[in-house]
Amino acid sequence: MVQGAGGMQMQPAGWLKGVERLCRKHDIFLIADEVAVGFGRTGTMFACEQEKVRPDFLCLAKGLTGGYLPVAATLTTERVYRGFLGDTSEFRTFFHGHSYGGNALGCAVALENLKLFRRERILSKLPAKIRQFTRELAPIKKLPHVGEVRQKGLMAGIELVASKRPWKPYPLSKKMGILTSADLRERGILVRPLGSTMILMPPLSITPEELAFLCRETLQAIRRRTEL
Repeated sequence: MVQGAGGMQMQPAGWLKGVERLCRKHDIFLIADEVAVGFGRTGTMFACEQEKVRPDFLCLAKGLTGGYLPVAATLTTERVYRGFLGDTSEFRTFFHGHSYGGNALGCAVALENLKLFRRERILSKLPAKIRQFTRELAPIKKLPHVGEVRQKGLMAGIELVASKRPWKPYPLSKKMGILTSADLRERGILVRPLGSTMILMPPLSITPEELAFLCRETLQAIRRRTEL
């Protein structure tokens, strides 16, 4: 649904469900990479829920611990699990493992983070924040050097362009994303650029005031940098 490292590219509604149908038709395992979009980032606990997709593998990280410690997990189905069961003589054991797999401290942090989701009712608070995020991004879309704003839940990509009509991207040598991010850093905001695309991924715990500040300062930084 979201191609994050590709510049926050959004797939159209129904695309993921269509991929699932093709996988089922041809008996191909479907792997959902929810490292970036899982744990509420797109508005639901997992992004694939929005199209009622049930992947064979679900890859998780980042939001599992709220970013405090590096922990990742891969979930799979009973069918895949049973594929590695058998007599010792069959040598079907899944021998792959990581030196730091099952780290006790990381797992403890992940469990506490999941408790916070329930106790603070994080998911139920997201719709209002997502609606505000959409409203706050609207003025940014109107800037003359913003070609496109792509948003899904609490994640957005703001693509900076030299010209909208005709469409003309900034050459990478101009470092527009890097320089705009540097301006924001001076205002206490950390934003990751992907080329000339600014990536906004505010924490799920962000307050309405902080969200307004983030978008307002982003607008001003883009305006200052592109109007030089």
